[in-house]
Amino acid sequence: MRIILLNQAFYPDHAATAQHAHDLAKHLVKNGHEVAVVASRSIYGSKGAALPKRETVDGIEVHRVGKSIFGKASIVARMIDFALFYVLALFKVMTIKRPDVIVPFSTPPFIALVGWMLKAVKRCKAVYWVMDLYPDVPIAFGIMKPNGLGAKFLEQIHRFCFRRCDRSVVLGRCMRDRLIGKGIPAEKIALIPPWADIDELKPVPRDENPLREAWGLTGKLVVMYSGNLGLAHDIDTLRGAMDKLRGRDDIRFVFVGGGKLMTQLQTWCEEQTLSNALFKPYQPREDIRTSLSLADLHLISQADAMTGLLVPSKLYGIMAAGRASIFVGKPEAEVALVLEENHAGRVVAVGDIEGLTSTITELAGAPDVCKNMGDAARDAMASTYDRRHACEAWGKLLTACVLGSDPSAVDDVDM
Repeated sequence: MRIILLNQAFYPDHAATAQHAHDLAKHLVKNGHEVAVVASRSIYGSKGAALPKRETVDGIEVHRVGKSIFGKASIVARMIDFALFYVLALFKVMTIKRPDVIVPFSTPPFIALVGWMLKAVKRCKAVYWVMDLYPDVPIAFGIMKPNGLGAKFLEQIHRFCFRRCDRSVVLGRCMRDRLIGKGIPAEKIALIPPWADIDELKPVPRDENPLREAWGLTGKLVVMYSGNLGLAHDIDTLRGAMDKLRGRDDIRFVFVGGGKLMTQLQTWCEEQTLSNALFKPYQPREDIRTSLSLADLHLISQADAMTGLLVPSKLYGIMAAGRASIFVGKPEAEVALVLEENHAGRVVAVGDIEGLTSTITELAGAPDVCKNMGDAARDAMASTYDRRHACEAWGKLLTACVLGSDPSAVDDVDM
């Protein structure tokens, strides 16, 4: 079976979608499939073209097109970059060897249209990998008006993509519910969560972690936020709890990563002269297990309006590292459901500063409870959410789509 993965980012890019695409492509090649990737020559969010046009990576045929002219300069600039990628990606998929199935991601938005065009011309199958929903995300950010002509037009395009693809793969139950609410038949939706690799992200014991001494955290309870902290997240609840716990010298809030709200939070901490917060940049992938294992507790947040529009993939790396999490968000969000079902953490509502403060305080005095939740998280990863399970589900789905057109024939891949 020949498969094309179509996504803006791919290895060596560190974006989550690039890492997932690389993992899936390697798995498919290992299982005897022929895999091609069409991606951008630019590192996601950066200007210029730094990557080769053509190479073979881990047996994967990689084709890269175009370059980012503007990076993340503005929304309009990003739209221009997206448009260039759409055109060049369409030309590339039409001119390379015909696949049995194409898998367009949702990055950039509406690239599934290219998958549909290839399906129509080359008579292949198309499976849409839905990482986020548009125009729902810009509407939630307040960038677009929900009843505006632009939003309505883009909504119709997105529904067209869902209708024309053979299957759509979502990351969580909350996202699946959103699509069903849009009138997408449930039998055309498969649920395959994001993943992490339990072999790559083995826990580092607390007393053996070199970052504790290097970052001045010896003897402290470490409450960590790792990854991007952007507009899709909530910082007001985190900020309130940090302020209330400013007198607890035994607790340190550690933020590793970046993002617009991360910068705002760091500035606020400096203005408030908070001494209980530490900020560090993104860590190299080879050091992620050490970084994630540094925490006694992890924080994950999601703005209420973003529930069902995306699923924070950071949860699965945290679980692989054997650490407990506190999720600040809606109880129906996929992260909340996974934590509750597997006894791997706690859930606090956005805005409940007292609830978050008391939960951190309670767990600070109960290290055994934290350890038990972390162990349960690791066990759940091994049994359900590991990379191998998810990639095998993908392999079954793609094979079933190529061999038969009946959507009910692939229901067993849902996790």
